[in-house]
Amino acid sequence: MNIRDLEYLVALSEHQHFRKAAEACFVSQPTLSGQIRKLEDELGVVLLERTSRKVLFTDAGMQLVRQAQKVLMEVKVLEEMASQQGEEMSGPLHIGFIPTIGPYLLPHIVPAIKQTFPELELFLHEAQTHQLVQQLDEGKLDCIIVASVKETEHFKEIPLYLEPMLLAVPESHRWASESEIGMPELNGENLLMLADGHCLRDQAMGFCFAAGANEDTRFRATSLETLRNMVAAETGITLLPKLAVPKSMRRDGVVYINAVDPEPQRLVTLDYRPGSPLRARYEKLSVTIASALKDVCHPVKN
Repeated sequence: MNIRDLEYLVALSEHQHFRKAAEACFVSQPTLSGQIRKLEDELGVVLLERTSRKVLFTDAGMQLVRQAQKVLMEVKVLEEMASQQGEEMSGPLHIGFIPTIGPYLLPHIVPAIKQTFPELELFLHEAQTHQLVQQLDEGKLDCIIVASVKETEHFKEIPLYLEPMLLAVPESHRWASESEIGMPELNGENLLMLADGHCLRDQAMGFCFAAGANEDTRFRATSLETLRNMVAAETGITLLPKLAVPKSMRRDGVVYINAVDPEPQRLVTLDYRPGSPLRARYEKLSVTIASALKDVCHPVKN
């Protein structure tokens, strides 16, 4: 038995499909299948039921999968500890981003990170919060940049910045000439929102409900760009995070207005596993990211 065999087993449990698991491990399907069978022979137990097309694990197989996940996590920690023997800010770094942050944050921070830490090799991954949390727990990601929510409370969190949310309205809207709108004025309004699964949805709804506004339930968007286009098509109004707003504050049929009293905003953090020995690396990275955003978003006061 070796570490690679355990990786094959865990991949098969995650993908529930031999071909997909083999592709994820960058090996052929016969190689993965053969190694799983070899592992069964070595342990003297049946790990899989092979009587159907579906991948079904036996009780013994599931027990081994759970133990393999723990072993692979410990291997990840050992690799991180070993990496400290070289340059602290060098080598690969896998960072996860949520869709409402990644596309708008990366243009600001990637050049700064590359300039400050030229020996750092970035691997960028985009997924929703619950997926990133799972991948960080499993050691597939080194750290994640997300809006702080309850799902991430068990990680170590480094606050990066506070991102305001602006009101987006069509050019024909009665507020289109205003420079700012008090949140109480949203009382009775219906706002377009993202679909379930986006943490920004819950955060925006919290501010809207507090102001007496409601959600327009006729349509829920799957991305910020869909929300923006719906506003441009004069189907409603919404709140958008500052990094997704153009500098001109008026573009392509949409007008962006500062919301105040109170200003809606979200806390964005860099999260990593409590047991990771690379705390100093993440703290240095967070300083660079916060500095790159200082003129766009609000700094977090200690």
